[in-house]
Amino acid sequence: MPEVDAPRGRTCSRTLRSVALLTSGVLALPVLSGCGSGDTDEARAAAQDIAPTGRDLIAEGGTLRWAIDAMPTTLNTFQADADAATTRIAGAVLPALFTLDRRGRPQRNPDFVESAKIVKREPKQVVLYKLNQQAVWSDGREIGAADFVSQWRALSGKNSAYWTARNAGYERIEKIERGADDLEVKITFKKPYADWKSLFTPLYPKEVTGTPASFNDGARMALRTTAGPFQLKGLDPKAATATLVRNPRWWGSRAKLEQLVLTAVPRDKRAAALAAGSLDLAEIDRATADRIAQARKNKGAAGQQLGQGPGAAVTPSGALKSWAQANGSNQQQAEAARAAREQTAESVSEYATEQKALRGYVVRKSLEPAYTQLALNGESGPLADDRVRRAVARALDREELAEAVLTPLGLPATPPGSHLALAGQRAYSDNSGALGDQNTSEAQALLADAGWTPAGARMKPAPAKAGGEDETDRKKPPASAAPGEASLKASPKAGPNQAPKEAANEAAAKKKEEDVASNEGLYIIGDNKPGSAGHGPESGSTGTHILAPAPAADQGMAVQRRAEPLADDAAGSRTGAQEGKGAVAGAYAPRGTAAPARAGTTVGKNGKPLNLRFVLPSGPGSEALRTVGDKIARMLDRIGVRTEITKVSDDSYFKDHIASGDYDMALYSWPATAYPATDARPIYAKPEPATDGSLLVEQNYTRVGSDYIDQLFDQAAAELDEVTARDLMRRADARIWAAAGSIPLYQRPELVAARPLVANAGAFGFAAPRYQDIGFKMPTAGAPKNTKK
Repeated sequence: MPEVDAPRGRTCSRTLRSVALLTSGVLALPVLSGCGSGDTDEARAAAQDIAPTGRDLIAEGGTLRWAIDAMPTTLNTFQADADAATTRIAGAVLPALFTLDRRGRPQRNPDFVESAKIVKREPKQVVLYKLNQQAVWSDGREIGAADFVSQWRALSGKNSAYWTARNAGYERIEKIERGADDLEVKITFKKPYADWKSLFTPLYPKEVTGTPASFNDGARMALRTTAGPFQLKGLDPKAATATLVRNPRWWGSRAKLEQLVLTAVPRDKRAAALAAGSLDLAEIDRATADRIAQARKNKGAAGQQLGQGPGAAVTPSGALKSWAQANGSNQQQAEAARAAREQTAESVSEYATEQKALRGYVVRKSLEPAYTQLALNGESGPLADDRVRRAVARALDREELAEAVLTPLGLPATPPGSHLALAGQRAYSDNSGALGDQNTSEAQALLADAGWTPAGARMKPAPAKAGGEDETDRKKPPASAAPGEASLKASPKAGPNQAPKEAANEAAAKKKEEDVASNEGLYIIGDNKPGSAGHGPESGSTGTHILAPAPAADQGMAVQRRAEPLADDAAGSRTGAQEGKGAVAGAYAPRGTAAPARAGTTVGKNGKPLNLRFVLPSGPGSEALRTVGDKIARMLDRIGVRTEITKVSDDSYFKDHIASGDYDMALYSWPATAYPATDARPIYAKPEPATDGSLLVEQNYTRVGSDYIDQLFDQAAAELDEVTARDLMRRADARIWAAAGSIPLYQRPELVAARPLVANAGAFGFAAPRYQDIGFKMPTAGAPKNTKK
């Protein structure tokens, strides 16, 4: 997988986790109504890359084979196990009343709706739809009010027999009735609902939503009644394909393709599938994109290119050694060497053949409507203190992180300034000023204000409390950021745990210890590394912990990692000196607060260093996350925060770590939405304690929230004036920034491999595909025709 996505949607799912109810420190922030650029139109969405082509230039017929991650387990998008394949099929075969344009803004779909508007606001909101008079289901029945009523009743939440994963908005409807004629549908809301355009997309026929049985099971593996440019021919689990064919009753522009075959191919198998010619269109990871780029660059070259593929790591000396072993007198060693050489030769040949085939593809790229964030778990431990979370956030150079991922791809690398919208959307404004820019000195001052100092790291641990529980390890309640109760601010303020006084220029103790292998076969790189003054274990030197196997072959990596923090410490010291120039006592913290740590000096409290567990996925396709994770660890080194990087399997990463709260820091992604008041609320809702002592977090896996943020979401969802609703969302976003539970880092790259003749498909960005316009360009004279059926 190229990135890690958090499951999301308008859901009612909740994750339970026990916590002890203790008070966490909060600080005040003066004004958070919007601290960045207020003009949403100044920030433009990244351009699509879909080879736009007029319908008159697209050939009639053909079959497009489009990769999906896995076969859908349900065709009902409102069920908990619906996935991206479910959504893609629904988009091609079911009515969508509003679709997103290239700027992520909802637009009425004229194929189904002639008009849709609020016709009354008082005493209750009334929305009137006028349907396209040609719109019919595949069985010939007109799409009408009965379908709306049936879907509302299924998703309203009143009947628990319906197994629904999301119902936001439907519970606000009071009644649905026929208008002046059969083409009009009038919906009356009992509570105002700003995101009414999100409802009834997709719209299922009443045959699916009419009863709990048909809703729960009838649409899992088949859709007998549809209404789109395509209809579902069937699912073939054996071939791992879902086949869509033209809908003969479709009243809109006729689909250019005869068939659309969605083929399940795991991300790490797509390069091979493309090379085998079994796909025409597929989202790919960075490694596959690089291979295609190299293949096209080396077009005409014979064999494997130097520095590429399975033989790239073989050095002349290594090749000579291998030859000598293969022809040596030690028969057992010679046989093993010959087998290895044969295997390498096979791999090189296979790679060269694949590269030749990959020349037949192009890479289309844009920015995906999703952003990757650093999540800080505020449920317990040091990060339950908002000062520590904000110190971590202020230590990050978000531009550097975004550039590391996006610049090599030639994509814009501006970090997102909002949690609730992306550049180009109406709701977008840069509110990151509520947290503040990267500043090492202020980050260190925040840590000192929270009691995390170099002296604290050197202090002898306090005696254990009764029961063996140390004060710093006690569970704390979910972090709160509620203004009016105890609100946040950008600069630190003296807290209840005032740090002990220390001299700012106190000399660090010296001590040298060798890195040793642990009893569990793990190697802790960067711990207790030797060096000059300021780099011993008692001096609080940088201490990024990376758990990795420790064979002799990895010793070179250890040496490299030892050298990197030393260089970072020096750079961090210079940065701190520059930023602290002209600073006076009390500039970042009240007088009497302990002096902040020198850049690169480990901080601690009561003899325990500030150590954060950073969980990352280990699977193929997650290289970008691991690169970003390493950079974050080095940035935190500069403010004295030790980072233990733990790599876990992709399968367990989200379920066993993120959702369960078993992490301090993690990287995962949220998709953007046109309806943030509805869709984003469960992501940032304040966790609530349950009667059994567990914690209801909805989708707020950082466990950081406040009553005031919840109130702003609720007000925005009920505000029918779009300008006022957007302002409420900006204010909520500013509060989310200040709470520092989620730090957006970069908008994800969208990379798609496509045959050059594929038209109107590729990196869609925000926009919903127009399936009827996708096809193959008419070949020019002499070019091969597409004959796939």
